[in-house]
Amino acid sequence: MATYECPTCGAEFDSRRGLGVHHSRVHDERLPNRECDHCGEEFYCEYERKYCGDHCREKAVSFAGENNPNYTGGKSKSTCEICDETFEYYESEKPGLYCPDCVENEQWRDPPVITGSDHPRWNGGTVTVTCDECGVTVERYPNQITGEVTFCSPDCQYAWLSDAFTGDGHPNWAGGGVGPYGKGWNAVRAAALERDGHECVVCGTTAEELGRSPDVHHVVPVRAFVEMPVLAERDAHTLDNVVSLCPPCHRRAEFGHVSREALRWRAGLAGPANGRHACGSKTVASPSSSAL
Repeated sequence: MATYECPTCGAEFDSRRGLGVHHSRVHDERLPNRECDHCGEEFYCEYERKYCGDHCREKAVSFAGENNPNYTGGKSKSTCEICDETFEYYESEKPGLYCPDCVENEQWRDPPVITGSDHPRWNGGTVTVTCDECGVTVERYPNQITGEVTFCSPDCQYAWLSDAFTGDGHPNWAGGGVGPYGKGWNAVRAAALERDGHECVVCGTTAEELGRSPDVHHVVPVRAFVEMPVLAERDAHTLDNVVSLCPPCHRRAEFGHVSREALRWRAGLAGPANGRHACGSKTVASPSSSAL
């Protein structure tokens, strides 16, 4: 039966495994179990391995050219479309068209043509249209014609808007006013201006400062009388229902920022309108200046 001798101490063993266990435990070193295919030197490795190290593997195995696992045929030759020189290139999805020198130095890419009909969004160019305000013929691109009307300039647009959004054309139109104030209005207006000294009863602005007479405002609106079956416009035209106001104060009063009681008090009126057109209002005490 074959025996195996320990190379360090000379002890003999019946099996190579026994020798290996002895050498690793007693001498703290594993015995070689492989032989390098390149240099022939013995070495130890737990798994199957052909070479003792990377230096032998690099010398034994070549990855150049066809020996490379990613080799796909090497370089191909082509003729440059700019300088007509032959050059080599690695094949890919695109064929070689330009040599390295022309790729680096020449303006080999022409800018794309994107004007007129060559533009990817071309839809026919301009069209001839007529301005809906002045009738002038103008050129417009289709994407500029987005509404029901077309204008040649902002001035025509503003003029059209001024006419179209007046009266019942305005989106906030609610039916308009009550029409002409009717008989008696001119007389009570003149009397109110005379009574108030041609001054605004709220801020004191004079006719001379305004350049005209102040507005004459109905404390109880004319529409309140028109909406009552037994009354009419003329019933609103009484001296105790009108006051003189400058335009700014007139707007404040129309929007409810000056109370009716404050207007009567400022005009020196004794109280609410008489019984013919009180419209349910009650007599109130004279308001303080904070009511304005």
